[in-house]
Amino acid sequence: MAASKVRLYVDHPLGPGQSVPLSRDQAHYLFGVMRLGTGDRLAIFNGRDGEFSAEVVRAGKRDGLLKADERTRPLQPPPDLWLLFAPIKKARTDFIVEKAAELGAARILPVATAHTNAERIRRDRLQAHAIEAAEQCGGTFVPEVAELQRLDALLDAWPTGRRLLFCDEALAGARETLDGAPPGPWAILIGPEGGFSDAERARLTALPFTHKISLGPRVLRADTAAVAALALWQSTLGDWP
Repeated sequence: MAASKVRLYVDHPLGPGQSVPLSRDQAHYLFGVMRLGTGDRLAIFNGRDGEFSAEVVRAGKRDGLLKADERTRPLQPPPDLWLLFAPIKKARTDFIVEKAAELGAARILPVATAHTNAERIRRDRLQAHAIEAAEQCGGTFVPEVAELQRLDALLDAWPTGRRLLFCDEALAGARETLDGAPPGPWAILIGPEGGFSDAERARLTALPFTHKISLGPRVLRADTAAVAALALWQSTLGDWP
């Protein structure tokens, strides 16, 4: 039978000959939604060991079993890039997480700012969106989605050597670019719908590891800004050719 185009993330060690048990939700997806059965093949990955070809050896309504064969692709980790963003409306927050996973963020950190509208998030739901995005885009790495934390607390404990790309809406139309920026660990900061407060902007500007940038002549929505900033960084300092 021809190889299936189905890809599935599994939280299980992988290697040639490894048996992989399926959860109820995974079994429903593979056998109820995708209509796979015993003997059918798919691709599986766990975000650590690369991608493997696998065969369905048991297909049940509530569970199932896969057997991994050879590794088809090695782990391809993204650059050491974090995305920091202030949560917005549910669907648009989901969009940011999905696109960050597709565009190659290594870690996704929701942050609470002075003007953040959302006071809480469902980290498990956002992590599931990151996994689904990796399944769909052919990735072998899944970025971690962190718990919501305050921006000021995160800046207080900022890791040495990591630069911060501050996407400041007040710079719309200015010629602040990534030209001359050094490679290495970076983070991108996208603000909330209401923008950064004056105090936040002053602190971010004063930090020695901050690099301020404009995202063009127009003020972008938060979800658009996240995609634009990720694409700009990847094309300048990342793993895009």
